[in-house]
Amino acid sequence: VSVGGEDSSRADPSFLLDVAYYAQELGAFRFRFCDTVGILDPLNTYSKVRSLVHHLFIPIEMHTHNDFGLAMANSLAGIEAGARSVNTTVNGIGERAGNAALEEMVMALKHLYNIPTGINTKRLLELSRLVAKAANWPVPPWKAIVGENTFAHESGIHAHGVLQNPGTYEPFAPEDVGWERRLVVGKHSGRHLIISVLQEHGIILSQPEIQSVLDAVKHESVKVKRSLTVEELLSFVPQR
Repeated sequence: VSVGGEDSSRADPSFLLDVAYYAQELGAFRFRFCDTVGILDPLNTYSKVRSLVHHLFIPIEMHTHNDFGLAMANSLAGIEAGARSVNTTVNGIGERAGNAALEEMVMALKHLYNIPTGINTKRLLELSRLVAKAANWPVPPWKAIVGENTFAHESGIHAHGVLQNPGTYEPFAPEDVGWERRLVVGKHSGRHLIISVLQEHGIILSQPEIQSVLDAVKHESVKVKRSLTVEELLSFVPQR
């Protein structure tokens, strides 16, 4: 039995502790600390959860909301304070602004805290897409971990760095969550990226030709307000 402390974040601290004590005495296995309207910051979350951990012997469970974009940060602060479990949802789907995202939490625990979860992270993208389709809520391209742009590199400096060493601009390998690295061409691209993409298609150009293609890519990308497809890039290659 897990007893949920609805609106724990705004409750009087002594009242909240009394409720948690009572739940413990009645045999609850966990007490859920709920930031129901997402009004806490990580420092206050840590302080409140730490007090509960200090006074109780049953585990504390975290339940956070993303009204200020702090659901993940507050959940991690709760873990730092001693919470033993955390509520998450796939893609962060939830009431109002949503909850802490499962995929973000799993990868943060794995890479930032070295805490194993037993979850096969290589299927996180597959799970995210399944839920997004079922809920009819597309995942934003910039969504952490599972967004389409998470491992897409366009900037000349970034793309050049990734080509030399992927760890330069990636906190973990895209394959860890089911993704593949994407090098995309656009207005921020540089010569190294253009050369690399063209070489993948067996195309070798002179330096003046590369510059001409790069100029065309930048102009077209600004015009259409997005990065370009490989087919669009190849259309700028001089015919011989």
